[in-house]
Amino acid sequence: MSTTVEHAEIENPEVHTEHPEHSIKHYLLVAGALAFLTGLEVALTYIDVGGVFMPALLILMGIKFMMVVLEFMHLRKDAAIFHYLFWSGFGLAVAVYIGFLATFKFFLKA
Repeated sequence: MSTTVEHAEIENPEVHTEHPEHSIKHYLLVAGALAFLTGLEVALTYIDVGGVFMPALLILMGIKFMMVVLEFMHLRKDAAIFHYLFWSGFGLAVAVYIGFLATFKFFLKA
């Protein structure tokens, strides 16, 4: 009698697939884009752009977030269930954050 259990490999391409490796050039391009966007965010803090300041920072933050999630977390090539789980959690977090800001009257003009 054997105490080891051999697991049969289940062939389900939606659960796990091998991803092709990106080249170093690809990662350098992504890093360069992230560095450029970060520099733009820092530059915005020194420039008086008025009411555009906060929305511009939030848009740049969202772009950087999407780049990191799609490229470094490999969400773009994962199974559909992981897309759903991630983006539903992200949507819930954004809704809670907006509710929190609305509670403290962040969106009202002074």
